Amino acid sequence: MGRPITDKDRRAVCRHHAAGMARNEIARKIGRSPSTVSKLAAEAGLTFDRGPEVVAATEARRIDLAARRITLAEQLHQDAEKLREQLWQPCTVGAFGGKDNVWNDTRLEQPTFGDQRQILAAAGTAIEKSFKLAPPAGGEGAGEVVSMLGQLGEALTRAAADGDDDGSADGG
Repeated sequence: MGRPITDKDRRAVCRHHAAGMARNEIARKIGRSPSTVSKLAAEAGLTFDRGPEVVAATEARRIDLAARRITLAEQLHQDAEKLREQLWQPCTVGAFGGKDNVWNDTRLEQPTFGDQRQILAAAGTAIEKSFKLAPPAGGEGAGEVVSMLGQLGEALTRAAADGDDDGSADGG
């Protein structure tokens, strides 16, 4: 059996509780177990309920994460815009070839259809993921945008198939 609880212990618990100390901190300070401190606090009508603090901290964390998701969604949209700009920009393609395995490159007025399809797929993925992170207001427009991107991708695929038939080496 432990040592008897004194009025000094009771006063110390009340004083430290009023100072905002946590239960375990009070227990260490007065040399008593946390359960004894809880018992003494309960006798005095005190609690160590941190519910409001936990709720406030959880809400602050939720708000912070929401802001980070919005920032990431905006960055994904910027990435998609940069990718889309590449669809029609001049580019250089190259490969090793020949019997000496020499590097050759060619300047094209725009990426090949296959490369455009990959660029468009990457842009579409960035936009789709941004909508999942931060759905647009109303939400109904997101499906239309994704559908439009899908249709554009299919059109590029068909155009690439048509372009392959004409025998052109530059893909366009």
